[in-house]
Amino acid sequence: MKIKLDENLPRELASLLSSCGHDVHTIPQESLVGRPDETVFAVAQEEHRLLLTQDLDFSDVRVFRPGTHAGIVLIRLRDPSRRRLIERMRQVLAAEAMESWTR
Repeated sequence: MKIKLDENLPRELASLLSSCGHDVHTIPQESLVGRPDETVFAVAQEEHRLLLTQDLDFSDVRVFRPGTHAGIVLIRLRDPSRRRLIERMRQVLAAEAMESWTR
């Protein structure tokens, strides 16, 4: 699966997802840090990538209508520490087939 990690997620997630066979790009690697959400979204969609983010702005279905893009996964945890985010993603990867998340 083609994935784009937003700048608000630990870079270690890119390695974790890549080790599971996913094609991962990150916002920092592409020099898009600090760019508007619309730009990040547009780049992800041009590349047909599922966007993983913690940014609540991406939850606005009026702007980012479901079914009209490659997908957005909004990650929200009570304790969003780097360690906890990585631990939770490991759990999700063990239990879920991410390929079913697109669109």
